[in-house]
Amino acid sequence: MDLRKLKTLIDLVSESNVSELEITEAEGKVRIVKGGGAMPMVAYGPAQVAAPVVQSAPAAAPVAAVPAAPAAAGHVVKSPMVGTFYRSPSPGAKPFVEIGSQIKEGETICIIEAMKILNEIEADKSGTVVQMLSDNGEAVEYGQPLFVIE
Repeated sequence: MDLRKLKTLIDLVSESNVSELEITEAEGKVRIVKGGGAMPMVAYGPAQVAAPVVQSAPAAAPVAAVPAAPAAAGHVVKSPMVGTFYRSPSPGAKPFVEIGSQIKEGETICIIEAMKILNEIEADKSGTVVQMLSDNGEAVEYGQPLFVIE
């Protein structure tokens, strides 16, 4: 999108009662959101075909917190990134580890998908898996506990 056109759209949103504007063109999608008295925020990305409509949760809904470290004794393996947690290398495949599995330091124990990249997460300690703290396909946050190893 042309920068002059983008600037014109930002000015239009700033000076109007419009709080949000989203435009999709062949080369990309632009979303401009006006905050309370602040300069509008602009997000620019590739166009998406037939994007699903997402309803936002009511404002009074509680915010999900990242689970705290478990009370169980042992070494906690934490997520090194934000993404989607997978227990196995592909759907229907055998999981990398189960509760009771003996693992060695450096062995792959799960995958976290982030930005369409599958990142193998390795054990940072040898031992036995005593707890799995994330479910397959679950979104995980940076630093979120994934496994407990003894």
